[in-house]
Amino acid sequence: MQNIKLVIFDLDGTLIDAYAAISSSYNYVMRKLGLAPKSPAVIRRLVGWGDKNLLRPHVPEHSLDKALRFYRNHHKLSLIRRSHLYPHARMLLRRLKTRGFKLAVASNRPSRFSLILLKHLRIIGLFDYILCADKLKRGKPDPEILNKIVKRFALKKSQVLYIGDMVIDAQAGRRAKVKTIIVTGGSSNIAEIKKEHPFKIISGLDKLAKIV
Repeated sequence: MQNIKLVIFDLDGTLIDAYAAISSSYNYVMRKLGLAPKSPAVIRRLVGWGDKNLLRPHVPEHSLDKALRFYRNHHKLSLIRRSHLYPHARMLLRRLKTRGFKLAVASNRPSRFSLILLKHLRIIGLFDYILCADKLKRGKPDPEILNKIVKRFALKKSQVLYIGDMVIDAQAGRRAKVKTIIVTGGSSNIAEIKKEHPFKIISGLDKLAKIV
């Protein structure tokens, strides 16, 4: 891994645990629309595809735009109250930065909320570039987001490492031809991840420091 110059990170389920914030906002929407609340486990499995797709499975299509407005209005405060970094995340980012790696974010979460998270958790200054799916035609698992980041840094794919937690991260990495490491414990289970054959599967961010 000595050739790696850029490390790209997903946010939710990888660096940041915002599941409680997402569940709180989700069930706020359910209450506002008179729908049945959903368990944290059910909501967790929906995370990673962007907020509109998060709501779509349990909200009637004709109410989806209204639901999204409710969700986003609630979520800007819920994120601050209920989100935190995973163990070792801050230390890992600082160590990589000190060692001269370029760092980037590739998230399906909308830019507005990604920036709220990164600023609140005081890690925004560690990243050289942040790109979210709302700035693109297609989000992950399409490789567009990774391809654009690699192009911005004018690097070869062999010089890039991508870190995520979901099946769609493994798929995006493979399609972009970028080495991908999946951290378990996010929205996808290990059996689902193994089917995608990422470069490596690790149980925590502390393991990444030993690889890079």
